[in-house]
Amino acid sequence: MQQENFSPQQSIDLIQSMISKTKNTVADSSVFFLLWGWVVFSACLLQYFLKNIVHYSHHYYAWLLIIVGVAGSFYLGARQNKKTMVKTYIDESIDHLWISIGITFFALAFIFSKIGYDHSFTFYMLLYGIGCFITGRLIKFAPLVWGGAGAWLLAVLSAWFDYDTNILITAASILISYIIPGYLLRKRYKNKTESNERSGIINR
Repeated sequence: MQQENFSPQQSIDLIQSMISKTKNTVADSSVFFLLWGWVVFSACLLQYFLKNIVHYSHHYYAWLLIIVGVAGSFYLGARQNKKTMVKTYIDESIDHLWISIGITFFALAFIFSKIGYDHSFTFYMLLYGIGCFITGRLIKFAPLVWGGAGAWLLAVLSAWFDYDTNILITAASILISYIIPGYLLRKRYKNKTESNERSGIINR
């Protein structure tokens, strides 16, 4: 077998091609950002309503909505696995990143159950800020990068406020780091898909 030598330009073209494929894959998976964004956003508002408006003692039951996110993720993941798709190294890196963050979320839930939840939202915002920032950098999508940075800033800000206010701060951080970038990512994917379809029709 002959060893194929790549020129510097060919290597750059190959890397750009892999990044482009990863952009499309992650954009198609923007539904995960929207799913978890709306689940957590809704849970925050529901908990605040139950705790401060209704004065329900078990206000934390609002976070049972996480079950919806977990079930939805398994369903959507199973659907995507049925598609014939070659994963790039960047795709796998993003998968490992969010799996690690997800495991850390659940580990922190047990830790906070022992030490108290006073500033638990601060650490959660820091964590998913990391996920959004790194994902945005890997796929070169600025709204995710800025959304992650925004989550970090709100996490720092939350240290000066009480638990109830932190619930609303967390809802705001989810809006700017998950929901808005998720819709923008989805829009870019649809535009790219429509552009490819038009190009295919023209080439025919």
